[in-house]
Amino acid sequence: MSTALPDPAATGGRIELLLEASAAAGPVARERAEELVRLVVELYGAGLERVLELAHEAGALDDDLLTSLAADELVSSLLLVHGLHPYGVAERVERALDDVRPYLGSHGGDVQLLEITGDGVVRLQLLGSCDGCASSPVTLELAVEDAIYAAAPEVVRIEVEQQREAHAPGLIPVESLTARLRTDDQPGGVVWTAAARLDELAVGELRRTTVAGLPVLLCRLLSGVYAYRDACAACGTPFEGAGLQRAPSTPGSAVLTCHGCGTHFDVRRAGVDLEQPERHLEPMPLLERDGVVEVAVRASVPA
Repeated sequence: MSTALPDPAATGGRIELLLEASAAAGPVARERAEELVRLVVELYGAGLERVLELAHEAGALDDDLLTSLAADELVSSLLLVHGLHPYGVAERVERALDDVRPYLGSHGGDVQLLEITGDGVVRLQLLGSCDGCASSPVTLELAVEDAIYAAAPEVVRIEVEQQREAHAPGLIPVESLTARLRTDDQPGGVVWTAAARLDELAVGELRRTTVAGLPVLLCRLLSGVYAYRDACAACGTPFEGAGLQRAPSTPGSAVLTCHGCGTHFDVRRAGVDLEQPERHLEPMPLLERDGVVEVAVRASVPA
C-alpha cells in the first residue's frame, strides 16, 4: 500500500498562514502560536537527536545509513532544521554538484567549486560548453543553484566565474555578432512557456503534456519539478501510463520505467539510463515563477 509523500514546502506555507491568521486575534495570540510551534519543533528535534544517539549506540548508524538519511529529501531537511545533518556545508554542496553534473554533462559542460566563504557565499566556475554559452545562466539557475540551495539552505549567495577563451587581437567573436539576434522575443530564441501550475502537481506525480507543440513529461519530487522530452531515450516511445519508483540500491532516487522497452531512468540525475549511463533522457530547462511551472522552448524560425 503506497502512501502519498508529504510536501514540506506546502506544510511550511500552511504553518506560516496559520501564524499570520493568529495575529488577527492580537499580539498575545500571535506570541502564543509562535511559542507553540517553537516548542513542538524543539520537542521533535530532541526526539530525532535521541533516535540518532540510540542508533549510534547500537552500532547501526554506519556510513550506509548516514548516506540514506542524507539522501532522503524529507529526512535531510529535518536534520538540517535541527542542526543534526551528518555532513558539513562543503560536503553537501559537493554532493549537490555531483547530482547535477549528469545534467550539465548532457550539454557538454561541467561546474567546479572554487570556494565557500565564511559568510556563506559559494563561488563556482562553469566549464566546458556551459561556459559563455547563451544557455549557461539558465543551466546555472535551474540545475546548480536549485541543487545547492536545497542541500545547503544556509548558503546566502552563489557567485559564478566564467572561464573565457582568449581571442586573437582584432578578432570579433561570432557570438558578439549574433547575440542581438538570439533574444527571447525574436524567432529562433528561447521562449519560456507555461506548462502547469505548481499547486496542481502532487509530489510523486508524473504529468504528460504538450508545450508549444512539444511533448513534455513533468515530474514533481520533494526536491522540485523536473521536465524532460516525453520520449524514451532507448526506444523513443512516450511514457504513457508510467510511474515513479525508488531504487532500493540508490538512496533518494526516483526511477522512471519505459513501458515499451523496460528501460529505467533516474529522474533526479538528469534522466540517466541506469543500465547504460552514457544514455539519458532529454532534459528541458524549467523555471518556477509565481506558482507557475515554465519550460523553455525554442521559437520557430519563419520560412
